[in-house]
Amino acid sequence: MKGSLLIVDDEPDILLVMSANLRKEGYEVETAEDGVEALRKLESRDYDAVIVDQQMPRLTGIEMLERLKGEQFRGPGKSEIPAIVVTAYGTIEMAVQAMKDGAYSFLTKPIQYEDLSLQVKNAVERRRLSREIENLRHEVEERYQFSNILGRAPRMQEIFQIIRTVAETDATVLIQGESGTGKELIARAMHYNSRRRERPFVVVSCSALPETLLESELFGHEKGSFTGAIRQRIGRFEMAEGGTLFLDEIGEMSMSVQMKLLRVLQEREFERVGGNQTIKVDVRVIAATHKDLVVAMKDRMFREDLFYRLNVVPIKLPPLRERLEDIPLLAAHFLKKYCDKNQKEIKSILPHAFSVLSRYSFPGNVRELENIIERAVIMEKGDTIQRVDVDFSGPSGKAGQEYRLGDDVQPFRKMKTEVVERFEKEYFSRLLTLYQGNMSRASHHAGINIKNLHEKMARYGLKKEDFK
Repeated sequence: MKGSLLIVDDEPDILLVMSANLRKEGYEVETAEDGVEALRKLESRDYDAVIVDQQMPRLTGIEMLERLKGEQFRGPGKSEIPAIVVTAYGTIEMAVQAMKDGAYSFLTKPIQYEDLSLQVKNAVERRRLSREIENLRHEVEERYQFSNILGRAPRMQEIFQIIRTVAETDATVLIQGESGTGKELIARAMHYNSRRRERPFVVVSCSALPETLLESELFGHEKGSFTGAIRQRIGRFEMAEGGTLFLDEIGEMSMSVQMKLLRVLQEREFERVGGNQTIKVDVRVIAATHKDLVVAMKDRMFREDLFYRLNVVPIKLPPLRERLEDIPLLAAHFLKKYCDKNQKEIKSILPHAFSVLSRYSFPGNVRELENIIERAVIMEKGDTIQRVDVDFSGPSGKAGQEYRLGDDVQPFRKMKTEVVERFEKEYFSRLLTLYQGNMSRASHHAGINIKNLHEKMARYGLKKEDFK
């Protein structure tokens, strides 16, 4: 079947001939003798296109198009139904009005069926594409719902609260964190949960392009502005109009491009490279970096004024080694993801494998954990992950966590207490990960009673449910 059509006309003979011709072409066709009957049918089911006569009793074709703009016909997941208006009294004014009221096209009687066939084919194809776009948009929005960003660690819960609060605003956000911690995921979640969700989310990797190309990439250029500029090109700021521009690894941006970016953030306007026309933009900017920009400012590698323009809402993502209690949750998520992708039915991960993961420091963070689980799923022949392959030999892959005194040497008792607390939290997180939240086995392994284990868990905000 090519598609479903609703034909609306008050002349039975026309309905009969038109529906017969279109059924021969492979369409499913229903009919209605006036606009009121047609609206009842449109409320009860969906069609790929509507063919409607203009001159009808009770409702004209254009009046029916006006009704089609109602909420019952334009709810969530519904794309606009293309309507072809047909009339025996066609005028230019009527055609213009029909198009303004949302008609896909306008035909006059007597109908040339070759024209009608082409218009119907194009209208049905447009509806199909509209549905695909709507479905893709829905999938993307579902993917980046806050509930799909995983993390039970207290620091992650604090971050979730911040991004929920900030998402609906236009505040500029600076996300800092090591590679693989999920900076782009957080940026996308803020965009797809904001009022700008229907507009573009545009990504620029500031580390991937040299200075001259990055400037052109951001602001566009005019024809002939430099060697190789054979035509005008719009930049990413223009592409992101009304939406969000995500500047990844902004710490790699040169000082001269930083100065131009600062002007855009301040004035919301810029000129293309080689141009003199000032272009106004309405774009939200979210920036991310793995660098310490405070150090970069001290080294005169990053502008202080730009930093404060970007750092309106700072978000610092913790490395995975500082949120060990999230490993079981993340591992389970990636296990399901790659079992579905590879059509495998692996049900669980052995405690020994979790023990290995809990002793690893994950220099590549969540991205590295995902790669480890994907590899384990691919290699596993049974229904349980028996082992995971991690490299403890590298300088960053060692088990455990280093405790450095740092530059700020405080009183001995205070620093000792801080180090002990960090050790205890990491130790009990690993222990509970190893035994998947089994309190009895964990306390036996540690050589302490269950009451003491409960006290330690309460002190450090650990919950056994998070490790199952």
